[in-house]
Amino acid sequence: MDLRNTPVLVVGAGIMGAGIAQVAAQAGHAVKLYDTRAGAAAEAKAKLAATLEGLVAKGRLEAAAAAAAVARIVPVSALGEAADAQLVVEAVVEKLDVKRGLFRELEGIVAPSCVLATNTSSISVTAIANGLAHPGRLAGMHFFNPVPLMKLVEVVSGLQTDAGVAAAIFELAKAWGKVPVHAKSTPGFIVNRIARPYYAEALALLLERAAEPAALDACLKAAGFRMGPCELMDLIGHDTNFAVTQSVYEANFFDKRYQPSLVQREMVDGGLLGRKSGRGFYRYGGGAGGGGAGDGAAGAPAADTAAPAAPPGAHEVTVHGDGPIAELLEAAATQALAGHGWGPARDRGSAWTGLRIDGARLMLSDGRTAQQVAAAMAVADVALFDRPLVLPPPPGTALAFAVAPQAGDAWRAQVPGWLAALGFTPVPLADSPGLVVTRTVAMLVNEAADAVLQGVCTPAGADAAMKLGVAYPAGPFEWLARWSPGGAAAGGGAAAVIGVLEALDAHYRGERYRVSPWLRRQQAAAQ
Repeated sequence: MDLRNTPVLVVGAGIMGAGIAQVAAQAGHAVKLYDTRAGAAAEAKAKLAATLEGLVAKGRLEAAAAAAAVARIVPVSALGEAADAQLVVEAVVEKLDVKRGLFRELEGIVAPSCVLATNTSSISVTAIANGLAHPGRLAGMHFFNPVPLMKLVEVVSGLQTDAGVAAAIFELAKAWGKVPVHAKSTPGFIVNRIARPYYAEALALLLERAAEPAALDACLKAAGFRMGPCELMDLIGHDTNFAVTQSVYEANFFDKRYQPSLVQREMVDGGLLGRKSGRGFYRYGGGAGGGGAGDGAAGAPAADTAAPAAPPGAHEVTVHGDGPIAELLEAAATQALAGHGWGPARDRGSAWTGLRIDGARLMLSDGRTAQQVAAAMAVADVALFDRPLVLPPPPGTALAFAVAPQAGDAWRAQVPGWLAALGFTPVPLADSPGLVVTRTVAMLVNEAADAVLQGVCTPAGADAAMKLGVAYPAGPFEWLARWSPGGAAAGGGAAAVIGVLEALDAHYRGERYRVSPWLRRQQAAAQ
């Protein structure tokens, strides 16, 4: 089955539908565009023509190519005018009964050989196909907004989707210049499922009053994420983000891993929806419409690109541990202490990573609280710092830390100075387990591992989906491979991630942080 150059019908002339029509037309397809609202398809074509003219004016598109693409799009006022379509892509409202009814109607119009595709972002493809005369020809073709720019397409197979249909859509997406990934029809598919912990962990820390939104955003942006979770939720809209979380939670039979947050529900109930309402976690200019620049960065630690500060006084410094982070600490400590005329010692065989400064410990988080670590080591002066994901980190990289409550005042005062001397901008947090980056990335890896375990996607598909669909700096399985102390393969990384998850699970005593069996298998295989 080859869908290239076949006539296409796009149903729904909103932002997504118009974008799909544009991509198909620019790829050479004859496209018919339909919307239930009279005149909507013609309006969408006019806006598209203006968009392409703008690209021509900027030198990004040839005038002849733009004119040809616009000419290939024909607005229609009835579905019957597109009976010759060999591919239908719907982009209508996210309601099961509406989508199911549309496809049942289309079955009486298009030929039995016509492929039916739904752009649903969360509704079961199996459920949409229920009741169709030919359910095998229906698959998900989930684009991301804005369609012309976003490369990812999730090709979603329901229980009755014909493998040849899914393969044909996959090849068509590639011909349209997209990067398709196969997904099984499960709640959230790949991206909306795996991404849930990025929001959930931030919301959990806010519920505990461990940090302010700006601090959480600064730490995760320092780890390479384009936007922090709080400003991203403000951009998406808390009503939309909460609704997706609620949908995934209910679809998974109220699995506690996906439980919505009281913090976000309160914001939705109060109309604090983010940019579109003028206020969410941050305030934005432009009133209720949310226009204008916001002060979303207010309160975030500013990056300091100046030379690292001189460290507080010390008689002995030893770098503990092995691997990239320990190497980073040794280089930074050597530079910081050079002015004193001496450098750090090194203990590569240590069970932990960090610095021993006289009798105190400045340690990489392993998922426990600083209080727990201090008690286990019988050392009061303990501080934990978050996992830096970008190595080497740019000067002034924001880094979360927490000091054990039993620590003395002198050590408590010295910790920010040592982190600054190592080249970081220290961000203080309450003593919560796993700090910010460590727990968030561990949970993203865990969720991706379960998706692979359940056959939703492959590890390579998960990595591609998260990088292309939500612009993550790396895929979850790429993080997993880097996590091991020696930067080794997934097996060693699995043990370290499992350690973080088990520490979180022991602290919170719930289902949320249970370890994926896929990770345990990787750990066992590496032993």
